[in-house]
Amino acid sequence: MISKAKYEEIGRKIVHASYTVHKELGPGLLESVYEICLFEELKAQNLFVERQLKLPVVYKGKELEKEFIIDLLVEKSIAIELKAVEQLLPVHEVQLLTYMKLANLKLGYLVNFNVSLIKQGIRRKINGFL
Repeated sequence: MISKAKYEEIGRKIVHASYTVHKELGPGLLESVYEICLFEELKAQNLFVERQLKLPVVYKGKELEKEFIIDLLVEKSIAIELKAVEQLLPVHEVQLLTYMKLANLKLGYLVNFNVSLIKQGIRRKINGFL
């Protein structure tokens, strides 16, 4: 179990890494470019990061023929869903919350890199209590 302080520390690193990638690349690229760059930036901060992690749907103990893919999973505890869209929509938040619930994660970040100021593109989501 990760402490609230540890979640906050990792969260700060995620936000900082997102700022760094956006400052370097700016808006207007494909999501996959931001994903690989953010992956590298997070690894450079000594975080354990997994990319394109398959997430099965398990219902009543049975794995169903449906799976989702988490863009980035940090320290096996925090999901990051990346976008490069004109504007974030409610469906994007539902997507992240679905991943968090299915993976039993308490914290997630939705990051849209297609913005002029990255702080406008970062949304932090909490599933339950930290």
